[in-house]
Amino acid sequence: MHTTVTINTPNPAAAIIARAPQPARSTADTSTQAISSIRSYTKDDEIFSEGDRAAYFYKVVSGVVRTSKLLSDGRRQIDAFHLAGDIFGIETGDEYRFSAEAVGDAVVMAYRRCSLETLAASDSQFAQQFVKGMMRSLERAQDHMLLLGRKTALEKIASFLLDMADRASDSEGAIDLPMSRADIADHLGLTIETVSRSLTQLEREAVIKLPATRRIVLNNKAALRRLNA
Repeated sequence: MHTTVTINTPNPAAAIIARAPQPARSTADTSTQAISSIRSYTKDDEIFSEGDRAAYFYKVVSGVVRTSKLLSDGRRQIDAFHLAGDIFGIETGDEYRFSAEAVGDAVVMAYRRCSLETLAASDSQFAQQFVKGMMRSLERAQDHMLLLGRKTALEKIASFLLDMADRASDSEGAIDLPMSRADIADHLGLTIETVSRSLTQLEREAVIKLPATRRIVLNNKAALRRLNA
C-alpha cells in the first residue's frame, strides 16, 4: 500500500493572516444558527405528520409547502400553501394538528419550538418577521374560511388566482403554479373537474390565458376582483 505524507512548510504570510482579527459575528446571527437547521425535501416528502410532537416550527426558504388534514371520510383538506418567507408549524398544543408536505423541491429552516422566546428576544429582526408572518397567516386563514363557506366555484378560483398573483407572479403578471389541480381542488373544497371547468370558463371569457397546464396569465384582474368582491 502506497501512502503519501505531505509535510507543510510554515508560511509566514499565512501565520500573519491567521493572527489577524476576524470580523465579529453578531449575537443574533450566532443565536439563530445555534437553534435552527436547514432541511431539504423533494416532491411529496413529509415534513411532519398530524399528531407528531410539535418540537419545531418552520420557515420556507425556497419552494412551496402544503399543510393539510385528512378528514374522517378520507377526503383531504389543504389548509394552506406556504411560499418562500412563510412560517408554518406553529402550534399552541403539544402536537401538530395538520400534516406538512413539500409540493415540489423545497428548502425550509427548522427552529426549535422551545427556543422561540430566546430567539425573539435576541434577534429583533426575526421577531418582527415572525409577528408579520403570523398576522399574514391569520388573515389568509380567515379569508380561506370565508371562501369555503360562502363563495361559488368561480369565485373561489378568482380568489385563489388573485392571492397567488400577489405572492408569486412574475414580471409579466403570469403565475407558474407549483401545485397540481388536485391540490387546488382540495384547497378550495372543489373537485378537479370543477377546477378545470372554471379555469376553462375564465379563459373563454378572456379573463385569463392558459399557455400551459400550470402557467396562467391574468388578462383581466378587474374582472377577477369583481368575482372576489
